[in-house]
Amino acid sequence: MYIQFWGVRGSLPTPLNSEQLKSKINAIVQRLSPSDLEDADTRERFVQRLPEFLVSTVGGNTACVEAVNSSGSEFILDAGSGIRLLGKKLAKSQTKTIHIFFSHFHWDHIQGIPFFDPIYNPSVEIHFYYPGDTIKEHLAAQMQSPFFPVTLDSCTKKMYFHDISKTKTFIIDGTEISWQKMNHPGASYAYSFTEPNCKFIYATDAELRQEDLSISSPNIPFFRGADVLVLDAQYTVEEAFEKENWGHSSFNRTVEFAVNRDVKNLYLFHHDPTYSDKKIDSILSSAKWYLDYIGKTSKMNVYIASEGKTIEI
Repeated sequence: MYIQFWGVRGSLPTPLNSEQLKSKINAIVQRLSPSDLEDADTRERFVQRLPEFLVSTVGGNTACVEAVNSSGSEFILDAGSGIRLLGKKLAKSQTKTIHIFFSHFHWDHIQGIPFFDPIYNPSVEIHFYYPGDTIKEHLAAQMQSPFFPVTLDSCTKKMYFHDISKTKTFIIDGTEISWQKMNHPGASYAYSFTEPNCKFIYATDAELRQEDLSISSPNIPFFRGADVLVLDAQYTVEEAFEKENWGHSSFNRTVEFAVNRDVKNLYLFHHDPTYSDKKIDSILSSAKWYLDYIGKTSKMNVYIASEGKTIEI
């Protein structure tokens, strides 16, 4: 299975601004010494030694993750602003069938739909999935006047809306898919995609509580042994206390949750729009420290989800 991140922020798009870019440049310049500028090789070695947060960015688009199964079937998890660029890629590849799953309908998870090129292609077949029968209603609402000049009814007629509330597990093109309700205002749903020797779970917008961390929690079977788990880790520990019941988790609870479920690779996701690349990098460092502190026998890896990053499992 192939996975790519197209949008990893929460709440609203957060493009890198000029002040943040200048801050990165200043930090790089301060690290320079005359010996780093002697020739092309020394300059390259200098760049290679720089911290990741200075030479890249996690990105500013809201939630959108692509997964392609072993049969080449296209699955999309959420349709935040990141889906716009994914749509450009799919249009070039002339993909004819697309399956889109919604965790929920908060705006940062659907706002990219009007800018997703394939929905305007009459030859493309798009299937939408959610545990409820309100998919079309919610997507159409954000494209009504005066919010958008083109209505959903003007898009491809090959749109199909699937209420999976009564089907906890089903199969699409050889991939077993199941869902799990998470704790979030208005509800949010995690999705598991399983193939032989491969299990991928997408679980954004989830506020993990103490009872969720227990090894006796009823959600253990759903998450257990995931090869890749993309999980909400929007807050620091302090902010999680300040924003209780806002529907998001702190990195430490996310790490503990994953360790207790024997997850192999954890990707921290749904980054707060106020966090800089440097702060998100510090959260990753803290998460790795916490993993070592609580799970000395765990072989789990922990990463930051960032735009453009790809995974193969």
